[in-house]
Amino acid sequence: MRLKFLLRPGWLGLIALVVVFASLCFTLLAPWQFSRNDEAQARNNAISESFHAPPKPLAQVLPAGQVPDQRTEWSQVLLRGRYLPTGEALAWQRTVLGEPAFEVLTPFRLDDGTTVLVDRGYVRPVNGTQAPNYAPAPPGDVTLTARVRADEQDSKHRPLFDHDGHRWAYAVNAETIGNGTGVALRPGYFALDEGQPGALDALPLPRLESGPYFSYALQWIAFGIMAIIAIGYLIYSELRPGARPAWQEEAAANSTADAPSTGGRRKKMSVAEAIAEDERREREAEAAANAEPAEEPPHKTEPTHHT
Repeated sequence: MRLKFLLRPGWLGLIALVVVFASLCFTLLAPWQFSRNDEAQARNNAISESFHAPPKPLAQVLPAGQVPDQRTEWSQVLLRGRYLPTGEALAWQRTVLGEPAFEVLTPFRLDDGTTVLVDRGYVRPVNGTQAPNYAPAPPGDVTLTARVRADEQDSKHRPLFDHDGHRWAYAVNAETIGNGTGVALRPGYFALDEGQPGALDALPLPRLESGPYFSYALQWIAFGIMAIIAIGYLIYSELRPGARPAWQEEAAANSTADAPSTGGRRKKMSVAEAIAEDERREREAEAAANAEPAEEPPHKTEPTHHT
């Protein structure tokens, strides 16, 4: 059976490796990159639409209890109420436009009694880790235009901490801020546009680009296909007419020198086998020459004199 060599341990291991790698490419790695590309496209579409659509009341975009998602994030909404500066916190270790920054997070009580988290913008740190003096939130009732944002997630679920006279958060998350300040906040937060009451330096919008995710997905698919083609070519190389499978090389090398010729036909040898045969013959010739006794020189015979 010509395919019997596939049952050898080396071939079984190689085939298993290719199957696992190709499966990961087709079922995990490529779909993951496609999903990231879809997320980037959805974000770009939402931001583009928000430039043209007028701000809507919060209840129209996010009914009570609804959590921001890809369909609603970045939408512009109208918020009417008042700031609660006693629940203010700062977001720690941020980067804005390539430089360190802190984001100012202030609860905002709506007219209907619901409290939301408003991101008033960013400030630059002083002396490395200290917050500068910045404008406080205005008192009284105000109307804000802000963009809907989904909560950030801190994988370590770290709570608020106190530093330099401020509360600090590792992620902009309404639940974390609410637990640390004692103010019940609805999910998500709202980033102020420029020129709004209480706004500091407004956070810039992400660039409208899809990123390399789609090309990465195609590359993973190509890698999986190439792995299958490679193992198929190796199997074909073992099966093609006249090919000497690698697993037969050792047996062929051991039997070539000792196998007698049959039917007066000499077995065709490879270059390596021919060189090995010549070396063997030379060694035999040298051994034979060393084994022959040296020829003795002829003895002189004295002439016989007759008297």
